[in-house]
Amino acid sequence: MEEKTIVCISCYYKGYDFMDEMKKLGNKVILITSENLKEKNWPWHSIDETFYMPEIKPSVWNLEHLVQGFSHLMTTRKVHAVVALDDYDVEKAALIRETFRIPGMGQTTHRYFRDKLAMRQKAKDSGINVPEFTAVFNNDEVNAFAETVPAPWVLKPRSEASASGIKKITSKEQLWEALDTLGEERHLFLLESFKPGDVYHVDSLTFNQKIVFTSASKYLAPPMEVSHEGGVFRTKTLGASSKDFIDLEEINARVLSSFGLLNGATHTEFIRSKEDGQLYFLETSSRVGGAHIPDLVEASSSINIWREWAKIEDALLKGKQYQISKSTGYYSGLIIALIKDKEPDYNDFECEEAVKFLPIDYHVGIVYKSNNSVAVQERLDSAAEKIHAELLNILPPKGKPTS
Repeated sequence: MEEKTIVCISCYYKGYDFMDEMKKLGNKVILITSENLKEKNWPWHSIDETFYMPEIKPSVWNLEHLVQGFSHLMTTRKVHAVVALDDYDVEKAALIRETFRIPGMGQTTHRYFRDKLAMRQKAKDSGINVPEFTAVFNNDEVNAFAETVPAPWVLKPRSEASASGIKKITSKEQLWEALDTLGEERHLFLLESFKPGDVYHVDSLTFNQKIVFTSASKYLAPPMEVSHEGGVFRTKTLGASSKDFIDLEEINARVLSSFGLLNGATHTEFIRSKEDGQLYFLETSSRVGGAHIPDLVEASSSINIWREWAKIEDALLKGKQYQISKSTGYYSGLIIALIKDKEPDYNDFECEEAVKFLPIDYHVGIVYKSNNSVAVQERLDSAAEKIHAELLNILPPKGKPTS
């Protein structure tokens, strides 16, 4: 089968398994990444060429320079696919595809997977529940929203990953102070109702518009809470026969179909409102989930989302059929927390259910697996107690998010 050339774009260190699998499948892999990531442990054995971009600020490149550099690259190489490995790179990859007419998601569709205002409007227009929201372009519309939708509200960046940059607003006065502080960047934000409830994430794979794999999990501490207050990040997979899983699988399929996703990996978040019990769409992204969620998914299902995504891309490029492996039915849990020491002592966390200790500097990270949901929950609870009591280091949120 003919070798294909895949360009991977990433301003964050991730996608090791994707590039490794792409190379194993007989393809040429080119990586475009940030200059400050040169020393990271990329899968150099799988990467044929690497190009570096300077960062204007964290995750931000000069897009005009990116296009110029890609134009030079294209003069001597035939590029068959461009893949964004991180949420921050979806816009970059879409721009490259449209400029050089490379197949894949273009700039119109990418907005539904990157711009929170666009995705909310699209979901609402498609009959999918979303929290009440408004753009903040117009003063009268902002005032009308504040007078008709009860506080608290959430002021969110339209294009930030994770819970980065989100502000909880409790009064109209506080709202206008926050908008005035944003100044000329105000249009980059949206305002929505704050809905207390349980937050879930659905991680899935799609091939030729058909969802071929779905994993649904419940955050035990919402990402916004961890991002703003510090603490311990925990999430746990749901059983495929549970009501939550069935409901999430259905609404996730509606979102991806409405948004026009054709192929690839997605990470989508929903909240079940405590007030009315309904599921509400929060946001989605056309990428693999961050914060080591792929490790959680693989522990429960034996499905490595990065590698399966690579197989999907390879099948599309070569006109082959794609068949995903059968998923196993375990429960898994993930816990991650910032700690004071560079390397944690995992001796006290050793147990039958602990299947992976994550090597992250200044963090403790553990993946648990069992055929018993209660056993996973108990391990997550006891680990959280020990981390809070002995290891936790809480710092103000800064820099690039990890989820």
